[in-house]
Amino acid sequence: MFGWEFPPHIAGGLGTACHGIVKGLAYNGVDTLFVMPSASGDEDKSVDIINASDVAVDTVSSTVDEFLDRVKFVHIGTNMIPYVNPEEFSSLVESERKREVKDFRIQYGQKYKFSGKYGASLMEEVARYAMVGGTIAMQRKDDFDVIHAHDWLTYLAGIAAKELTGKPLVVHVHATSFDRGSEDQIDTRVFSIERRGMLAADRVVTVSDLTRNIVINKYGIDPSKVVTVHNAVDFSGRENLQVERGVTDKVVTFLGRITFQKGPEYFIEAAAKVLKRTDHVRFVMAGSGDMMNRCIRHVARLGISDRFHFTGFLRGDDVQKMFALSDVYIMPSVSEPFGISPLEAMRTGVPSIISKQSGAAEVLSYAFKVDFWDVDAIADKIYALLKYPALSDFSARVGYDEVNNLKWNNATAKLKKVYESIASK
Repeated sequence: MFGWEFPPHIAGGLGTACHGIVKGLAYNGVDTLFVMPSASGDEDKSVDIINASDVAVDTVSSTVDEFLDRVKFVHIGTNMIPYVNPEEFSSLVESERKREVKDFRIQYGQKYKFSGKYGASLMEEVARYAMVGGTIAMQRKDDFDVIHAHDWLTYLAGIAAKELTGKPLVVHVHATSFDRGSEDQIDTRVFSIERRGMLAADRVVTVSDLTRNIVINKYGIDPSKVVTVHNAVDFSGRENLQVERGVTDKVVTFLGRITFQKGPEYFIEAAAKVLKRTDHVRFVMAGSGDMMNRCIRHVARLGISDRFHFTGFLRGDDVQKMFALSDVYIMPSVSEPFGISPLEAMRTGVPSIISKQSGAAEVLSYAFKVDFWDVDAIADKIYALLKYPALSDFSARVGYDEVNNLKWNNATAKLKKVYESIASK
């Protein structure tokens, strides 16, 4: 299995999902070798993790271009730099241009130290990851039956492993280019890698029917090989976490990347409407992203800064503590392939409001659903959950029962059937 990140060092939901999948597969009797670009050593010790930064390239060509040509795809250079503001972008691009003058090469027997981040050299790391991934696959050829690659960052590694070993490939689509921006703004280079991976795969697993339809209609993939396996939530006992609240006010929380895709500005607009109708409520935006400064200015313009809090990026136990401090959770995403965070909130007994434009809406009957753009409806539902304890208590109780059935053990049982269907061929 090729991933890009793994708890506790994560930037989003991909690492969380990978952890749940690996643990769930183990429960269902599937052994997983999890490959990641840069392991820190403090990952879950029960998971067999291969650190690509520790693997010497000893079975492939001496240059990246020769190797990529061998496995029938090409290196793509790019200045795509996610998660930085416009001021940082130009200086990073210039430094990256100077750096690329140097030879792009891994010599025989050489190791490459991956950052495992989403920085300026992302595309180069994706290409090098393919080289190392091919090496690992050849070295461990007798140890696995199926190759599983998560999201476009690892698709080239998955293709390399398939080409060099002949083993079947599953690509797992957690998000597409169409979720990251409007159709006229997609990065065609990323789109090309996504489509190449989907075409090369024996099965394409999507996290929702919403994403499945995009894969079929936008990427032209044969519907017969596209399977939906909804995401799940990890029930590890943390849902009963107790925290001491420093305020008596109610708390409404947004937790996620502060980017256009996640709809933070709709959350802010709804907060302003709620605050006109009631006191004793605070709004929290937990996360970081390229719209952070814009959102701070937006809050200031609306005059609600004294009731609005920005926490910055949270991880691990801090995420669980934030849920435990919350009375209402909201995910107003413009486009959300799935969205694990409302499941985590409901697992903690927090009533949740989610956009209809999310994959999670397909499996959650007891979350309140709204169109992301309808700030009046969002505000109405927040107000109702804050003002009517019976409604809030009912939502918390039935929501908890619902997500209790959405466990990774069940989701990965479906994945195991996908593996068996292609391994048998």
